[in-house]
Amino acid sequence: MASTLVKALRTGQRATGLLEQASKTVALVNTQQKELHTSQPVQGVLTMPERLEHIPEAADPGFFEMVEYFFHKACILAEDKLIDEDMKMVKISREEKVKKTHGILKIIEPCAHVLEVNFPLQKDDGSYEMINGYRAQHSHHRSPCKGGIRYSLDVCADEVKALSALMTYKCACVDVPFGGGKAGIKIDPKIYSENELERITRRFAIELAKKGFLGPGIDVPAPDMGTGEREMAWIADTFANTIGYQDMNASACITGKPINQGGIHGRTSATGRGVFHGLDNFVKEPHFMNMIGAEVGWAGKSYIVQGFGNVGLHTCRYLTRAGATCIGIAEWDGSIFNPDGIDPKALEDYKIEHGTIVGFPGAEPYTGENLMFEACDILVPAAMEKVIHKENAHKIKAKIIGEAANGPITPAGDKILQENGCLIIPDMYINAGGVTVSYFEWLKNLNHVSYGRLTFKYERESNYHLLESVQNSLEKRFGRVGGPIPVTPSDEFSARMSGASEKDIVHSGLDYSMERTAKGIMQTAQQMNLGIDLRTAAYVNSISKIFTTYRSAGLTYN
Repeated sequence: MASTLVKALRTGQRATGLLEQASKTVALVNTQQKELHTSQPVQGVLTMPERLEHIPEAADPGFFEMVEYFFHKACILAEDKLIDEDMKMVKISREEKVKKTHGILKIIEPCAHVLEVNFPLQKDDGSYEMINGYRAQHSHHRSPCKGGIRYSLDVCADEVKALSALMTYKCACVDVPFGGGKAGIKIDPKIYSENELERITRRFAIELAKKGFLGPGIDVPAPDMGTGEREMAWIADTFANTIGYQDMNASACITGKPINQGGIHGRTSATGRGVFHGLDNFVKEPHFMNMIGAEVGWAGKSYIVQGFGNVGLHTCRYLTRAGATCIGIAEWDGSIFNPDGIDPKALEDYKIEHGTIVGFPGAEPYTGENLMFEACDILVPAAMEKVIHKENAHKIKAKIIGEAANGPITPAGDKILQENGCLIIPDMYINAGGVTVSYFEWLKNLNHVSYGRLTFKYERESNYHLLESVQNSLEKRFGRVGGPIPVTPSDEFSARMSGASEKDIVHSGLDYSMERTAKGIMQTAQQMNLGIDLRTAAYVNSISKIFTTYRSAGLTYN
């Protein structure tokens, strides 16, 4: 009996020991997992503001609310990184670091200034009309502020605030040293004559300049929806002949100007070209293509573009050159579809001649529910905001969406698309080609010389001397028995004989900027275990850069 009890006790002790060892092992594994999964805050206390908690499920959220929601979502994830990594060398307690971090994030979020102007227009028929316009400056962490001017009936204070905030994060995302701004006039430009549009534009420029919302070192607008080179030339001329008449840098008060007014080669196509580079960096990345079950590269890829304006047109041009096939184009007055492919150049010529894509002989009129719902590899919304939302996101069949427009997908739509395995390349990165090249134009205006002008002749003569040196070396080695040994440059070398042109420099700089930014987004997405949520990764990167600027500069004047 006693021996039986001893055996039982020993067995119980062994079991207890095994249980203790197992519990220690589980605790160790849990600790290792917590160390590996850095996307969850360890000590963070930030939460989504109550006023924004409904946004992920909202059918039609406000545009500025959408931007604020994405901002706070990224802040919650980035909080510990900002405190423990970005402020690692700051010699204060963690509690003080938390207070400073939260303070800086509060500074970043709101819109600094919003200007509303109303002025009269005397129309060509003698009647009068009141014109309503806005300009928002979101952030002054970098100067000047930067953002386009749009002419649209949808313009309102909420829209310009949202777009200016998006510009702040967009500039930081691609390392362009500007704050965010945006302007708009609430008109339909199609119903006004050229003389009326000129009067509206020039008066708006005066109103902006009087209030400190226009100037090469203060606020530098650019083209946007409904505006182009013509309007930018009017604004530059107005500023240079009024408030800026003594400023030698007056032409830098705005970008997107015609070449002969201080513009830069490549600016017109910059946003569309940036969309192509943005897509290209991810389409050729095996990690993300495997996550969505798509083939790497452009071969066999089909795409649909919503909006055939400046951005949509150039996007089509570059995607087709890369080897993708355009199967559909949607416009405000009708859509066209051709599963065998649409020729962007032929469609561009047709639209220039007829003023519409409707009736284009190279495709059939689309009669379905919505062209965006058709099966394709890549969908490019290049028109208005909030076109993909809670009610229609589940109908999207595209594997990749490139947000060429600003804010085309609501948070609810974004959530549905990600759950369905769709890779969304966010607007704040993919359509940043315009502001990147605007930065190059601004620098050109401040330098008062075009890129390459000082070196063209020197580089051409240097290359000729190089060819001559090669020829002399060959003749010295092999002799000239059969006559001179000609060294003929290839066509590619001949084209580059004089060095890089302004357009070459702009294209190269844009390509490099988009590639570097894409790598940064990919790295953050993988480090924080975000999967295919590239938007949050881009916001985290932008917030980190703006945070560092405020922390380094101090808060006295911010």
